[in-house]
Amino acid sequence: MAQYSSTLYPVMEHFYTLQGEGKYTGTSAYFIRLGGCDVGCVWCDVKESWNADIHPKMSVEELKNIVSQSPGELVVITGGEPAMYDLTVLVDALHSIGKYVAIETSGTSELAGDVDWYTFSPKKFKTPVKEAYAKASELKIVIFHKSDLAWAEDHSNKVNENCVLYLQPEWSKREQLLPTIIEYVKNHPKWKISLQTHKYLEIP
Repeated sequence: MAQYSSTLYPVMEHFYTLQGEGKYTGTSAYFIRLGGCDVGCVWCDVKESWNADIHPKMSVEELKNIVSQSPGELVVITGGEPAMYDLTVLVDALHSIGKYVAIETSGTSELAGDVDWYTFSPKKFKTPVKEAYAKASELKIVIFHKSDLAWAEDHSNKVNENCVLYLQPEWSKREQLLPTIIEYVKNHPKWKISLQTHKYLEIP
């Protein structure tokens, strides 16, 4: 059996819950949130993830064993900015126990690791790499201001033809922005709405 214990990642938290956003909304999922971020979104709701040094290091073997105890197939690697790290060994280990691996990334680093689903959520604070547009399984644009809709269209024109397109209101402005986003999607049906349903459900 392959051993992964020599590879360590800073893990802010890990937990079994439901995916709250995007394509797999409502699906049971094990989340691995890695510490460390080089983007720094103003409205980030997990700013405590930014500093990798304050989070404990966990081996891939530890993570694999913990994840293997959850019955769900989906594993989401998030952050922070998880693509800062070489995820090859972690993803391979998760595949070895039959998991379907998704990543949530701003696309600012080239990805090392053969994930099954690539959620690309670009931010204005740092330019994505070209690879992100080709790899994107879903494009998820967080809408903080109405002007972000035009910015979303710019990115939608760059992703691959199979990419699913989502507009997601920034949580603190959801009541203000949702009517606008709803009308926009009705008029531009290539887009779908993503909501942070885990927050409505009050689950992790």
